[in-house]
Amino acid sequence: MKQKDTEENMALEQADTGSPSSSGDEKEKTDWIGEIKSIGLLLLAVLAFHSLVAKPFYIPSVSMMPGLLVGDRLIVSKYAYGWSWVSPTFHILPRMEGRLMGSLPERGDIVILTPKDQSSDYIKRVIGLPGDTIALRGGQVFINNIPVPQEIQPDLELPVDANAPCSEDEFPGLQKTNASGELVCSLPILRETLPNGVSYDIIDLGPKYDVDEISPVTIPEGNLYLMGDNRDRSADSRVPARFGGLDGVIPWENIGGRAEFITFSLDGTTSLNPVSWISSFRGGRAGDSLRPDNASDPAE
Repeated sequence: MKQKDTEENMALEQADTGSPSSSGDEKEKTDWIGEIKSIGLLLLAVLAFHSLVAKPFYIPSVSMMPGLLVGDRLIVSKYAYGWSWVSPTFHILPRMEGRLMGSLPERGDIVILTPKDQSSDYIKRVIGLPGDTIALRGGQVFINNIPVPQEIQPDLELPVDANAPCSEDEFPGLQKTNASGELVCSLPILRETLPNGVSYDIIDLGPKYDVDEISPVTIPEGNLYLMGDNRDRSADSRVPARFGGLDGVIPWENIGGRAEFITFSLDGTTSLNPVSWISSFRGGRAGDSLRPDNASDPAE
């Protein structure tokens, strides 16, 4: 009897100690469906913000130098001109005309756009508006047969780095060593001023490039003429699609947003070493505004 009672007591003790553990295991079980729903809602919120409000953008080419360098990260506002088929981050909507709550960009605005026959994003400056006639003669822009003023500026000595190597292909003969012994790219700069008073710097490598001579083009309603600030190294409205250009004017609804400001800039030396994440930052570029100083059209 004693042995039987002892066995029953041990069984009861085991049951008592096991019960709370089982209950705790049940409480600690992860609600995977709930977690997946939460992550999904978070992703949807991020995509909605990127599509409707603002998104980051990375500068991959030299076409907008000297103002924008390869390695610059910036913020693009998606609501500045209203919304269209191009607004969603992944361009999932079919191409269609028109914009919701839309307004035209102003001359001089830097915009993100999707070309007529591509899905990738470009960044260029708005030069011509609907109704304008645009031409280039000797590298100078003419708007409605009036030359856009260009003032010669001192050469810009841009430090050479991995993202700005100043290669012979892009900037022939312009790499040099400055008085401090630093390797720099000495860029010829012109200050261009549009009819609405917006001014900005451009790079002009001289009159030997095909894009310096463009026959007059009248911009149809609902379209824009876009150019890069690095005038001889930009695949923009002057360049046919077969050469990677925009192939003329761009429909208003293909404009995805307006560039607002630089968040940070990297020189191209980032590696797996965490120390390089700090040393690769270019100083003095974070926070630089990309909006024109004066974008109010005078009475015409």
